[in-house]
Formats: sequence, structure tokens, C-alpha cells
Amino acid sequence: MSRTKSRPAHRQALLPLGALAAGFGLASASLAQTPAPAAEAAKTENALPIVRTKASAEPTGKDAYQATDSRIGKGKQELRDIPQSVTVVTEKLMNDRNLDNLKDVLKNTAGITFMAAEGGEEDIKLRGFSLQASGDVFIDGMRDPAFYERDVFFQDRVELLRGSASLLFGRGSTGGAVNQVSKEARLIDANEISASVGSDSMVRTVGDFNVRLGDSSAARVGVMFNAADNDGAGAKIDKQGIAGNYRMGIGERDEFSFSAYYLNNENGMNYGMPWIRPTATSPTADITLLPIDPSNHYGMASDKNKGSAGWAVLKHIHRFDQNTELVTTVRKADYTRDQRSGTVRFAGASLQPGGKAVTLETFGPNTVLSRGTHLKTQDMQTLSVQSDLDSKFKWLGLEHKVQAGADASEEKKQVFAARSAAQGGVNLSKPNTTIGRPNDGAWIDESQRVMRKASEYTSRAYGVYAQDLLALTPQWKLLAGLRYDKVRGDYDTFAIPGQAAGPETVSSYRMNISQWSKRAAVLFQPTETMSFHFGGATSFNTSGDTYSLSAQNASIPPEKAVNIELGAKIETNDGKLSHRFALFRSTKTHERNTDPLTNLVTLSGKRHASGFEYDVMGRINNDWEIFASYTYIPNANIDIGAPGAEGQGTRPSMTPRHSGTVFTTYKITPQIRVGGGVTARSGYQPNRNPGFYVPKFATLGLLAEYELLKDKLTLRANVNNVTDKLYAETVYTGHYVPGKGRTFALTGSYKF
Repeated sequence: MSRTKSRPAHRQALLPLGALAAGFGLASASLAQTPAPAAEAAKTENALPIVRTKASAEPTGKDAYQATDSRIGKGKQELRDIPQSVTVVTEKLMNDRNLDNLKDVLKNTAGITFMAAEGGEEDIKLRGFSLQASGDVFIDGMRDPAFYERDVFFQDRVELLRGSASLLFGRGSTGGAVNQVSKEARLIDANEISASVGSDSMVRTVGDFNVRLGDSSAARVGVMFNAADNDGAGAKIDKQGIAGNYRMGIGERDEFSFSAYYLNNENGMNYGMPWIRPTATSPTADITLLPIDPSNHYGMASDKNKGSAGWAVLKHIHRFDQNTELVTTVRKADYTRDQRSGTVRFAGASLQPGGKAVTLETFGPNTVLSRGTHLKTQDMQTLSVQSDLDSKFKWLGLEHKVQAGADASEEKKQVFAARSAAQGGVNLSKPNTTIGRPNDGAWIDESQRVMRKASEYTSRAYGVYAQDLLALTPQWKLLAGLRYDKVRGDYDTFAIPGQAAGPETVSSYRMNISQWSKRAAVLFQPTETMSFHFGGATSFNTSGDTYSLSAQNASIPPEKAVNIELGAKIETNDGKLSHRFALFRSTKTHERNTDPLTNLVTLSGKRHASGFEYDVMGRINNDWEIFASYTYIPNANIDIGAPGAEGQGTRPSMTPRHSGTVFTTYKITPQIRVGGGVTARSGYQPNRNPGFYVPKFATLGLLAEYELLKDKLTLRANVNNVTDKLYAETVYTGHYVPGKGRTFALTGSYKF
């Protein structure tokens, strides 16, 4: 029996895998063609060199600022067919701006703020809604829920989806989702080594090695080493990473790939500095930042943020024909975190010079600071399986693009706490310091602490979805999608008596969630360079967002939200320049409010944020390239407040009216390229609206590049925060972490 005739049997055998869900399409010329007649099927299958040539020449994140497709949806899609706002930061832009971690990448987009939470997590906020607390950070479309300092050394691009993402990923925030797209092996031989030196003894080396192994196989390996005395914001850097991807059967009917990744962080930790009043009688609204160098570190020399992240991924793509494929992915990940740090606070008035409380009037080199203790020691393990069926076909005279599948995941987290002396452990005290003595080298032996398991959390989630992009006419398309999720979480706490070692008591809580998510949109595409959309989507997130349950929140139903967006994607300059416009309204119709001080939990809140967004990226001409992203949120409100949380009728915290960035480069000569850009945010209130605003800021970055050997050796210089602007990057009610001061880096890159 020929392969063509046996195709229906293959389809029947593999379709059940569509009950495992979520993956990616392949951008190859053959898949974009219409199915060949049965008699020509063998010829089509044998035309693989054409497919491989396309795959090897396909643009990557190294090539340009502009991106015309995305992997953040189900399968690889053109951005014009996604009825939501997507901002893509490519590897070239990351390199040009000298961005080496995910937080810096996101900071250089729009609508983003960061919360420095009690546990030290730098919670990401988009449009004022939490992302990280909801687990809305992904790698290649699979949830990456752990808290760790992510490096981008093996990332082709970072994609930021704005608005509800529950239909794509299950539980999710109102604000959106972040997807990191890993590099893949390609059918070429291409290698690059980059070495950087810079401020505060910074050294960073990144290697990217791609080898073609055969007609349809290739391997790619990335390595990274990074060390610095200071990152410009008071924390040392010491991290290493290695990653790899092997693909076989590239462009063929069955393609297999294996990926692995490991990142080790042994960084320092600047937990935060206190806010300050100008005078003892100044109102709360006048609270501001400390007038100190942002690189000053007042924590202990023994403070650290040590952790690791490692995972392995198996992926299989089966192509039924040029228009239908099934992608199945399995990912096993393991994370560790051992954070030893403490919030720095002003010591009491009795310990200050003259016995006066600290204000800007009394502030000086002799101002006394106390150093607290905040430990965050935890491990996490995840297993994810998902499969996507992506198919284009004509039915009842209409073109359909259907994506359907399912996913399953298990997430386990263990949290550890230190025993006090009364509990069989030790009590370690930290000495005070003064403003005039930063980096004083004070140290305690953290290894003396006796750790115990304080809690553990296990969640199992299952989801199934389907959506159809229906072409009603060549210009009009209709998108409709539906997803069902089932989530169960089990949480145990382990308590021991506070005054003496004794029997452990266990408290157990369970969460069960069943939830539907919906998505619908209309797209109007009058030309190949214009796409307009109007759509809406729902989202939900569970009581166990941060992997902990209690008597107060175990039985709380999911938060629910609705996003509505009217937008456009337009290409100009012969398709070399992409513009994205959007008017949006994000509404949480059932908001859970948890006050860490009172532990009060309710689901009676409601809030909204609405505004305008604009992105532009690409080439103005052959020598001039630009990336810009801007968000304006004039209308945001707590419509229904809850006791102990943000006040009803107030503007939500962590929601600046204006935020944005612009970066542009120009090639003066064939060898010399220069550039620069600005990142800015207007003022906003820290979490729980304490009555004062984080000061607005704008920072300037500059680039100069010289190509010594064409397409081989390049020398690049970066200066970030040129004016050494003092600003707060991550904020909390009682403290903030300063943004990086002026930093300099010189990078040499060699391609071979």
C-alpha cells in the first residue's frame, strides 16, 4: 500500500494525540501550498531540498527588529492574523540595547511595571495586572512558573501578548502573557562568539554554535558566563548557562527534536531601600527616593540569590500533508532557589544622630540602617505535555484554519523555613550599618541555619481547546475559540511549636477548579499590508496562583476577567516597517483581594483599565532601523473595592498613565552604526495605594558599533542610563529597589 493511500490510517492513529495539546506550526513553503493530488503526492514529499533551503534561510531574531510572525499563539501565526496586541523583542534588539535578562527586556517595552514583593519576587505587572503571580511566563509556549532570574542567552525573541490569554494557556492573568522563544538548530553552519567587558568588573561571554549534520538534521549549542562586582543596582552577578537543541527530519513528514537547558545563578541580592519623607511633618504624598548612588549595597555580604533552572524537552511534528500537522511536546523542568536577604530599614530615632527620626533634613552619612532577614528557600518540579493539531482546509466553500488540542501538567513546589533557636535551630543577628558605609563587608554564616519543610503544593491541570479562523471572504475573517480547564491543587503546611521543638502539625487544603474560556474576533484585511480587528476574550486565575492555599482562599472561586480590543496592524515602506495600534479595555469582573497584613481574602472586587497602545518596528530605509512601544492608560479605576485592599474609586496601583520606549540605529557608513533610545514611565503608586507616587523617570541609552571585518568581526559599545538617573525599578509599599545607574559595556562579536 502506498504512503498516500495509508494516510487516513495514520490520521486515525495520531489524532488521539490531539488530546494532549499546544505546539507550533512550521513556516515552510510546502506547508503554505495547496494539497497536491494523490498522483503527485510522492513528488511533493520528495521536494524536501526546497523546504530545507527555506528553513535554513528563514529570518531569525538576529536579523532585524521587525517580526511578522509569532509563536505565542497555538502554532506559528502571522501577527496580522492574531486579533490581540503582540509586542516582539528580537535578539538583535536585545543585543543592540545590551539586555541580558528577561526583566531588562520587559522594562524596555511599554505598559510594564515590577513589584518587589515580600518574598523578593519581582512580580511583573502589565496594564496594572499581575503576570508572574499567575504563572504567565512561558518558554516556547509551555508554562515556566518558577521565580528565578531568567537570562536570554539562548532566546531568539521575547513575545509579549497583551490581554486575556486563557484560551491559549489555561489559567492566566488579565494583563497578558510573556513567551520566550528558544533558538533552534538550522540547516546551516553558523557560529558566533561574543565577549563583553564593562562597568564594575563586568565580564560576559556568550557562544552560539550551529552545525548542519546532514540533509535534514542539525544541532545548536549556546553557552554563557557572566560575572560582575555590581549590576549597577547593588547586586553582584555570577551566573552560567548552557543550552542545546538537536533536530532531525527537518522539513520532512516526521520531525523530532530534543532540547536541554541549564542556568545556574549565584548572584547577590539587593532586597530594597526604604522610602523617605522630606521633613518630619511632610505629608505622605511627598515620600520619595533616597539621594544615594544606586550601586550602593547596604545588605550583608552574605546575602545571596542562588538558584538554578533546568529542563529537557522532546518534540515531535507529524505532517499529514502540506496543510495539516500535529505537534506534540513533553517538557520536564526542575528549579531550585535559595535566597538569603533582608529589607534595609531606618533604625529607630533613638539610634540616629541627635535622636531624631530620619528625614531628608536629617539624612546623611551617619544615618543608621538596620538589616532584616527574609529567606526564600524553595524547590519546584514541573511536567508538561501538550499537543496541537493545526489544519487549513476548505469546507462548505469557506477557508478554515483550525487549531485544536489539549494539555496536561503537574507542578510541585516545596518551601523551606529556618528553625529558630527555640525550635532546634539558631538565631543569627545582623549588625546595623550607616549610609556612609555601603558595601561594608559584614557577613554571617548562613550555613548555620537549620532548614525544615514549611509547606508543599501539588497541582494537576488539564485543558482542551479548539478555535477556528474562518475566511468569510478574502477580506473578512471570523475567529471563535473555546477552552475547558480542570485544575486541582493540594497544599499542606507543616508547623512546629514556636517556643520549643515538638511534634509537627499538618494543615491541608484543596482547590478544585473547572472553568471555560472564550475568544471571538472579527478581522478585516483589505490588503496584504493592512489588518484590522475587533475582539474579546475571557480569562481566569485561581486562588492558588502563588502555589499556596489557606483556610481563607482554598474555597474562593477563580477571578474572572474580560478583555476587549479594537486594533490594527499596518505595514508600510514596502513591508519593511510594521505598525501596531490598539484601543483596549481590561476588566476584572470578580477580583480577589488579599492583604498580606490582614490576610483578608474576598472575591467582591472589580477594576478596569483602558487605553491606547502603539508599536512600530522595522526599517525606515536600508540604513535606519527603529523599535518603539508606547502605552497610554488614562482611565483606570477600582470600581468595587474590598476592605483592607485598594480603595474604591481610586486609580489601581502599579498602573502608570504613560510608559514607553524608543530605540533607533543608523548606519553612517558601511562599517559604522550608531544608535540611541529612551525608556520612560510616568509616576504611579506602589501596591495597595499607600498615598504617594513613585517618581517618573526617563533613561537614555547609546550605541556605537564598528564592523572591523565584514560579516565577521564587530565591536560594539553601549552606555545605558547615560545621565545616571536615580529612579525606582521595582517597588513595594515599604521599600524599593533602585534602577541601574550608569553602566558601560564593550562587546566584541566574531562570526565563523
